[in-house]
Amino acid sequence: MTIFRYLLLLLTLASISPLAAQQRYELNSGWQAMPIAKVPAAGAQLSRPGYALTGWLPAVVPGTVLTTQLANKQVPDPFFGMNNERIPDIYRTGRDYYTYWFVKDFQEAPAAGDGQVWLHLRGVNYSCEVFLNGQKLNKQTHHGMFLRQAYNITPYLAKDGRNRLAVVVYPPDPVGNPNGGQGGDGTIARNVSTQYTAGWDWIRPIRDRNTGIWDKVTIEKTRAINLKNPHVITRVPGVRLPDGPQAPASLDVTAELENPTAKAVAGTLQYTIAGQLVKQAVTVPAHATKLVRMPAHTLASPRLWWPNGYGPQNLYALKMQFLTGGKTVSDEENLQVGVRQLGHVWNEHTQSMQVLLNGQKIFVKGGNWIISDAMLRFTKARYDAEIRFHRDMNLNLIRIWGGALVERPEFYEACDKYGLLVMQDFWVSGDANGRWVDPQKLEDQWTRRQYPNDHRLFINSAADQIKMVRNYASLGIWCGGNEITPPHDILTALQDSLLPRLDGTRWFIPFSNADSMSFNNQGGNGDGPYGIQPISQFWAHRTYPFNSEVGSVGVGDVESLERFLPAANLVAPRYLGASSKPTEQVDSMWTYHTYINYEQYLLPYGAPRNIKDFGLKAQLVNYDQYRALMEGFSSHMWDWYTGSIIWKTQNPWTAMRGQMYDYYLDPNACLYGLRSGSEPLHVMYNPVDSMVMITNNLFRAKRDLMLVVDAYDMAGKKTNITQVIVEAGPSMSKKFLPINSVVKQLGQQKGLFLSLQLQDLRKQVVSNNFYWLPDGRGEYSGLQNMPKTAVRATAHQTALGKIAVTLTNPSGAPVAFFNRLALVNPSTQKRILPVFYTDNYVSVLPGESKTVGLDYTPAAGQPAPVVSVEGWNVDKLLLPVAGAATK
Repeated sequence: MTIFRYLLLLLTLASISPLAAQQRYELNSGWQAMPIAKVPAAGAQLSRPGYALTGWLPAVVPGTVLTTQLANKQVPDPFFGMNNERIPDIYRTGRDYYTYWFVKDFQEAPAAGDGQVWLHLRGVNYSCEVFLNGQKLNKQTHHGMFLRQAYNITPYLAKDGRNRLAVVVYPPDPVGNPNGGQGGDGTIARNVSTQYTAGWDWIRPIRDRNTGIWDKVTIEKTRAINLKNPHVITRVPGVRLPDGPQAPASLDVTAELENPTAKAVAGTLQYTIAGQLVKQAVTVPAHATKLVRMPAHTLASPRLWWPNGYGPQNLYALKMQFLTGGKTVSDEENLQVGVRQLGHVWNEHTQSMQVLLNGQKIFVKGGNWIISDAMLRFTKARYDAEIRFHRDMNLNLIRIWGGALVERPEFYEACDKYGLLVMQDFWVSGDANGRWVDPQKLEDQWTRRQYPNDHRLFINSAADQIKMVRNYASLGIWCGGNEITPPHDILTALQDSLLPRLDGTRWFIPFSNADSMSFNNQGGNGDGPYGIQPISQFWAHRTYPFNSEVGSVGVGDVESLERFLPAANLVAPRYLGASSKPTEQVDSMWTYHTYINYEQYLLPYGAPRNIKDFGLKAQLVNYDQYRALMEGFSSHMWDWYTGSIIWKTQNPWTAMRGQMYDYYLDPNACLYGLRSGSEPLHVMYNPVDSMVMITNNLFRAKRDLMLVVDAYDMAGKKTNITQVIVEAGPSMSKKFLPINSVVKQLGQQKGLFLSLQLQDLRKQVVSNNFYWLPDGRGEYSGLQNMPKTAVRATAHQTALGKIAVTLTNPSGAPVAFFNRLALVNPSTQKRILPVFYTDNYVSVLPGESKTVGLDYTPAAGQPAPVVSVEGWNVDKLLLPVAGAATK
């Protein structure tokens, strides 16, 4: 763009009259609630500002009945211990018990001139009646958890600006019997809502089935025209690289213009992006909504958006406005646009689909996501933290499981920011929707295959949710459901009508493990396994070529367990033997919190002596399991596999399985093992054939790399196995050299440590991998009797909220093994959460140092934190942070 054109654009924009100072605001405080049985008034009377709300409860909105009860201390925390059993379940109380009125008084003056005021409810579960100032806004009862509501409230605003909104919310119907099945007895799936609330194998039932105004309530002010549902499609032709000059990309943009007034309105729809202005003259008829297509636009030298590990996550600000009279803004919408093009192609060799982004093939390393919080307590900060953890695991995709919801816009904003592609399921699951014969289900398979009851509501909800999230660059794949398709008419509507018309750019999978996603010639497609496995299994056993669910254990350490288990239940499981049924003796509280057995896999480290010892040894297994899982898949990249998605990477409840961090956002060793195994450029050791391998996910070859392989015994004595110049081609995995004889000889008696490094020509380490290998009997006898080492450690603040910790191990000492760093409160010594570590559970070689970065948000008024360091053979250290002070 020339300087002249740029100045002209600035002058044009400066002449535009802005909207009122507060165009949109959220009604997120000051709500009150009461059970319907205790409210004698009807909605018309209750919603008048003069009606007294004596004795009403402060309500949580966005929230649910249960979150309001919890905030008012009417129920105990259902995430702790067995407290959930102390809360009445709606199946037994009846629906009226959890049917509540929610009331909010707010100030908003009547609109002047052609001004319009709109009320938006982004999510109510399950049905509701909405009243404002004595007037009922919805002519018919609203149904459906996933259908947004918008009301023009301009005629109903009070003349004095004092308004009252009253919403009565009814629970799902039926609520389902929480009989221990997946989705309970299955009938919760008759609704268009979340299915997990009746219980699953990773959660106990949510007692109110999440009844409430669970998502944002906002007031929006416009003039005559309401601009809504903008749609931006970016096209990036050809095969691109993240760096270097870029050929042009193009934008196709549409928007809906709603005119609620009695006369036609003429004006200009326009948007700006990258300093360029695109315009379209429009006339919108009275009482009509018009879809407007903007002129095609070309972006020269675009900054492209890439998934994590492949390139930067560039985003453009796009402002869209409707103007009348050439300069008066009627309404505007602001978007963040990632310029990228999605694609997919069938890989004949693997017999699975291959994801393409900007013309390049992407090896999928993903995690399955349930929901951020089982009680729907969503925040932008929590979304950001959780997606950042996924970025830190070197993953590039998150799949949203079908028993939950289409995630909130704030989730997608975080995925755009951190480069996580999203595979989004719609709301069915094989467990509840009839894929299998299941004696715990109330109705037969034929009946369950037709769930939900209202197919039109499902289709309308899908159309609405597609519009809500379709502009996010991270949204990559739509999926009909979890392990099953929706009913035929819904499936047809999705794939033949809704998605082509409302999106038209993304791959649609009929269900999560469909043959169109991957096909195993030995027996079709599938998923799993879900439990702990021998390390060699991940490398040697060929599973589904694009596995949508494969996972393992994930129990946290003792400090994590203490957050939700009473002291009396902090009892380590005891392995009873493979022939025993059950194989482990487990505290009943652990069973309630869905513990998955570690079986015999802790025993090679020595049977756990107590709960702290169990937690530590579980972390060793966690690290090894998830590093091996991703290394095993990566070692067969484009040969056996085009991707895998871990089941699962997080829990929205205090479950004890399949998690890289706990509900309270405290990471465990799973996260850092997965982080290592998922490195874009990664050196690794194949335990099956003892080959050293390199996997390179990047689009360019990496040349002049020095491969350094060293072994260390338990006393710290180093043996150099090899040092050789290597080259890693683009997007490949390759075997380089066998080290079986050396490893077997050195580790026969006590096991050994194996250090693998890739260094560049400046001796900078570009990939580092550190293994602990068992002795000839498969036990870690050397670790069990390993001498201690006195690590020197320092911590200093590098910026507000950022700390660098350096660990130094003396020369001649043994390896300082498996050190867990934590940022803690100096008074309580409890961990500050969340904290993001550049690495953790780190080992430091003799005579070497390692620096780990910590990133956190300081809390106002809190004392300066200290850093805790504790390792397998390193006594606990508490380090003051040089330069840190209270915020």
